Amino acid sequence: MAALRPPRPDAPAEEVARIAAAAPDWASLAAVARACVACPELAAARQYVVVGDLPLSGRPRFALVGEAPGATEDETGRPFVGRSGALLDQLLAEAGLDRAEAAVLNVVKCRPPGNRTPKAPEVARCSGWLRRQLELLDPPAVVALGLSAAKWFLGPKTVLAQVRGRPHPFDGRVLWATYHPSAAIRFGPNGAPRAGLLADLTAVARTLR
Repeated sequence: MAALRPPRPDAPAEEVARIAAAAPDWASLAAVARACVACPELAAARQYVVVGDLPLSGRPRFALVGEAPGATEDETGRPFVGRSGALLDQLLAEAGLDRAEAAVLNVVKCRPPGNRTPKAPEVARCSGWLRRQLELLDPPAVVALGLSAAKWFLGPKTVLAQVRGRPHPFDGRVLWATYHPSAAIRFGPNGAPRAGLLADLTAVARTLR
């Protein structure tokens, strides 16, 4: 099968989605995503397209989905490996979850300059990649980390405080929305986001047993 042609600069979201949907497997999807230049500002500033991490073997027990890569992720090409990732790993372990059994993804695959919030057109263009990733990996449960990720799944009017703490149906899967680890860092070890994130991860762990 011929390699897929990556999206053009400023390609519409529909074009990116068509290309992503045509990828027959993870390797094909990752290869074409790494060459994506649909968002010229992001493509010019990035070091890597952070496609995502797969579980060590087999279908993921769950998927973690954040907003976008940060500086350390852009330097390494891997998601959640900076300070937020270290805290996430710690809280996953405390909750009884193993990151090695998870798919770790982001809504937007390139780091926005200055760690700014991704723009709506960037989210729209990148949505095809995430949608196809979830189709290929088929995780039974998905954890949306932070408001931006929660809005991707549950809609633009989502209020995190109103949707976290309980499961939501999404495309035949169970979706949990919770705080981003960066919020837990920002509010400190005794802050509500850290406690809420741990409580939500613990609830996810209970449903996966």
